[in-house]
Amino acid sequence: MPDGWQWDSTLFRGSAAYYERGRLPYAPGFAETLATALGLNGRGRLLDVGCGPGTVTLAMARFFTEAVGLDPDEDMLAEAGRQARRRGVTSARWMTARAEDLPANLGEFRVVVFAQSFHWTDRDRVAATVLEMLEPGGAFVHISDLKNPPAEPAPPPLPAPPYAQIGNLTRRYLGPVRRAGQGTLVNGTPDREDLVLARAGFEDFERHIVMAGEVVNRTADDIVAWVFSRSDSAPHLFGDRLEDFERDLRAVLRQVSPDNRFAERLPATEMMTWRKPHGER
Repeated sequence: MPDGWQWDSTLFRGSAAYYERGRLPYAPGFAETLATALGLNGRGRLLDVGCGPGTVTLAMARFFTEAVGLDPDEDMLAEAGRQARRRGVTSARWMTARAEDLPANLGEFRVVVFAQSFHWTDRDRVAATVLEMLEPGGAFVHISDLKNPPAEPAPPPLPAPPYAQIGNLTRRYLGPVRRAGQGTLVNGTPDREDLVLARAGFEDFERHIVMAGEVVNRTADDIVAWVFSRSDSAPHLFGDRLEDFERDLRAVLRQVSPDNRFAERLPATEMMTWRKPHGER
């Protein structure tokens, strides 16, 4: 897990209601690209670990017989259930559990996905367990926004959200060290998933990039929702100063854009896949 931090149930407390509005989506077509790369044919089962409000689970469900979304936050799963009903997805089900609770009698899967969630887990332990849960040749998938994206071709037509100023304001309220649940992330979040997966016994690494870049317009309400959707600025962290923080946050946004209109480009999506050796059971 991230150095200096231990998991607790408050990690995303109060954030679920803000996810759909606040978070930018993955690149259009990411689900189809992943389905093609993995040769999915509508059979087998998907496990989405740390599924949050079901963003990836619901996008990928049509490529499987069944999709299981697993998350320790019941509010996130309730939101996932609402989104499934709204979209008419009937092949997905939801389970309240941590990654460290696996295999949890869930059976065998063709694909196990971690969408910006693997870094919150005991990675070596979880990777070894997932290897056992996959069918031979099954895939471990890590999805995230592309790190170090190319420079933007041109600035958007409206002001960009003032993320640096938002970060400064958050630190003014919560302190200089990034918060996460009841603890702090002293050394940030870990990377080098390739080393973790190699130690676990995975092979046949592939990397797929789905480009985006479309300009999306955002309102002040969207940016406020983005702030409160994050673990390091979840509503509960501000305690009885939450209203003060939101007031000051909206003041920062008005200073940058008096009419509270912003624009930014959708980030590219990076998908890394590893396979369980075909000879393993």
